Amino acid sequence: MSNIKNAFAGGKAFIGFLTAGDPTLEKSREYILTMEKAGADLVEIGIPFSDPIAEGPVIQEADLRALAGHTTVEDVFRLVEAVRQTSQIPLVFLTYLNPVYHYGAEAFFARCEKAGLDGIIIPDMPLEERDECAGAAKRHGVDIISMIAPTSHDRIADIARVGEGFLYVVSSLGVTGTRDTINTDLKGIIDTVRSVTDVPAAVGFGINTPEQAEKIAAVADGVIVGSAIVKLIAKYGTEAAGPIYDYVKAMKEAALRGGK
Repeated sequence: MSNIKNAFAGGKAFIGFLTAGDPTLEKSREYILTMEKAGADLVEIGIPFSDPIAEGPVIQEADLRALAGHTTVEDVFRLVEAVRQTSQIPLVFLTYLNPVYHYGAEAFFARCEKAGLDGIIIPDMPLEERDECAGAAKRHGVDIISMIAPTSHDRIADIARVGEGFLYVVSSLGVTGTRDTINTDLKGIIDTVRSVTDVPAAVGFGINTPEQAEKIAAVADGVIVGSAIVKLIAKYGTEAAGPIYDYVKAMKEAALRGGK
């Protein structure tokens, strides 16, 4: 069993995201550890990619900044290893099929295991293609985290049944990015999930305020925030540690309130 279970052991989980290499790999390590100190239970690390189809402008721009800094897939593996020198916080990659296939699935997941990665999210890998990575991931102890979108409908139960680590429930249609309101019937989706699996369900896409985090944590097992953190990194660059700490702390506290 992966380390991811620990993220949900203490109640409602807060999951943060950043793009590796934005602004530098050294700062990415610092900001991951900052999130942990502020209360984050798991961190998603985005592997910079030139065509991140699930991402909105904020994360697309972070990818471009990291790529302009010549951040490679191997650099991101070394980032995980650097974090593992001082922390065992659950770590998950967010990437796309192209980098995995280019590296070679077996070699990629073997490298994940060596680095100390716990899971992976691949937004452009549908349920029907999951088996192309599932064997290699399982052999190397990496959970494939399934995404459930509002449009999944009759497929929700099927996707949930094969989910590992946690299930990523997408709050809204479209790409990542902060939203003022979230109107999806999240409770209905999560009720369906819980009817077929006990794998935790965390909600992401658009969440950026403590009020949203508290509301979503009332129905979900965790809250995922990406674009709002990446915005802080874009604004403050190499001086973002303080703002990230304050923001993550407030969001984690809100998630815990939602669980009461």
